[in-house]
Amino acid sequence: MSGMDKLTNKAQELSGKGKEAVGDATDNRDLQAEGEKDQAAGNLKQAGEKVKDIFK
Repeated sequence: MSGMDKLTNKAQELSGKGKEAVGDATDNRDLQAEGEKDQAAGNLKQAGEKVKDIFK
């Protein structure tokens, strides 16, 4: 299950990067902020998965 979680987290991070890029290109600050938030959430979840892997 951990592998699937990592994949989901990475997808969220990449989705956030895409939203941020579109927000930059269209000068849409709300979309840019949403993308940054998604990236941060994905990164935080990835860090949690790494901690779980250490204690396995």
